[in-house]
Amino acid sequence: MILKAAKTHFMTVSSKFQNLGLVKDTSGLALIEFAFTAPIMLTVGLTGLETAHLATSHMQVSQIAMLAADNASRARESIDEADIREIFTGLDLTGDSIVFSENARLILSNFEHNGKSGASAGYWIRWQRCYGGNTKYSSSFGVENDTSENGASGSLNYNADLEDGIGPVGNKLTASGTSGINFVEVIYDYKPLVSERFFGDVVIRYQSAFVARERDDHALRNASGIPQSQLWTCDVYATIDNPPGS
Repeated sequence: MILKAAKTHFMTVSSKFQNLGLVKDTSGLALIEFAFTAPIMLTVGLTGLETAHLATSHMQVSQIAMLAADNASRARESIDEADIREIFTGLDLTGDSIVFSENARLILSNFEHNGKSGASAGYWIRWQRCYGGNTKYSSSFGVENDTSENGASGSLNYNADLEDGIGPVGNKLTASGTSGINFVEVIYDYKPLVSERFFGDVVIRYQSAFVARERDDHALRNASGIPQSQLWTCDVYATIDNPPGS
């Protein structure tokens, strides 16, 4: 009897609650579900967006390295300081979408065999020009007038790292005869699209090299007489918008 009475009372109370609009109204259910899932979906979406931007930045920095080396190798017969400015102007335009100029350092080196034989044979960096406003980085492989020739005199400086060529260990490039290699290093501090919390501080590095076409004289000339203070030497950190000597 007690169990039957309790069951009857429960059914009576339940029927009263079923008649309330609060129980029947489920219009806020979607909003509650959205409140729970929105942070997850937003995080996934932003992570995908940042990943795509990082991949695009890698591709652009790689293309910039290749573009600089390729264009420096296209100058026929001789290469001039005016050519260097044109090359760097192209880099600025190519990297505009990732704010390349202010956050990168590009080093363009002309690498050659010294033309000597026997114990005096070796490689050297004849000249070097740099672009970008990032002051944290310099060449990883040598500077202008570095040579692998032992006992070199004058303005040349011995650099043992050049004995097997120029480039990363295990993947070095060598020059022979009168050929010249235009070797480019690029170091870029990645600028996140959303937040650096996704990947932290990312440094993107690429190298590229091309052999100069139809050119036996690899000296860097200055036929237009550009003042020394306006040359793109590696002791200045300049961009097209803020060129050397400005």
